[in-house]
Amino acid sequence: MKEITAKIQETAARLLTEGRVDIFIGWQKGEFGYNTKPFFAHSPEEADKLVFDEYSIHNLSNALLKFRDGHQKIGIVVKGCDSRGIVRLLEDNQFKRERLYIVGVCCPGMKDPLKKMYQDSGFAVQVNGDAELADKCRYCIQPNPVIYDELIGEKREPRLPEDRFKEVKELETKSYDERYQFFEQVLSTCIRCYACRQACVACNCRTCIFDETRPQWVGRETSISDNMMYHLVRAFHMAGRCVECGECERVCPVGIPLMLINRKLIKDVGEFFGPYEAGMEYKEGAKPPLSVYREDDPDDFI
Repeated sequence: MKEITAKIQETAARLLTEGRVDIFIGWQKGEFGYNTKPFFAHSPEEADKLVFDEYSIHNLSNALLKFRDGHQKIGIVVKGCDSRGIVRLLEDNQFKRERLYIVGVCCPGMKDPLKKMYQDSGFAVQVNGDAELADKCRYCIQPNPVIYDELIGEKREPRLPEDRFKEVKELETKSYDERYQFFEQVLSTCIRCYACRQACVACNCRTCIFDETRPQWVGRETSISDNMMYHLVRAFHMAGRCVECGECERVCPVGIPLMLINRKLIKDVGEFFGPYEAGMEYKEGAKPPLSVYREDDPDDFI
């Protein structure tokens, strides 16, 4: 990945020197080897701090929301899922395409820094799955950027399991009571830190319904009813809009299987309104299935 890092640094320095961008967003190395974090370069000299390695896992497209009301031109490095996030922002009219210079990187799959931290902690912590690959990357359907101005690296094949929706189908076989018990159990652990919301590129409302106080749609306490209200409302807001970057589940401090919920909705939207995959291509004016209305929309469920 050293060649990719060098190319990113060269590109960022060139764009900043020529004044084609005001800020270049990528990753930099942190204090620990597995601590790669987002970085904002404002000058050609700062471009030398940019890196791309096996822990460049953060979806950088979410960082663009910090600049949506400005006029800066922004360069940004994106993997496949990150680029789908950019399509999401463009379709939601949160950003203008002409303000972006997108450097696409064909993603080999990222390692999970949390798994590495657990392994190095000295505590007997059980690490599930492939310790060398982030859980979210096991379900990746698009490792290559879908929108870019410049592409780095050779295109790669998706690493999908044989049945992408296996866990969803297993949940669907359960009775209503069993499903309720399952979600009651997993959502009872939610501490309502809103980390999932903050990490999600599709959660781009200027004022979130859960921050409203007049009226107050959900209580401040972490009761099971309020937790379910939060997760159900958020899940339906993700229907047809989730780009499967998996950041919501990855940053959850209590390990709630949020992508299981999202994949259920992805599966249903694909069956009822598709085939459809969110953020896989950018067409000006295009909207996700549940963001538009037609008179011939199916209504036999009413």
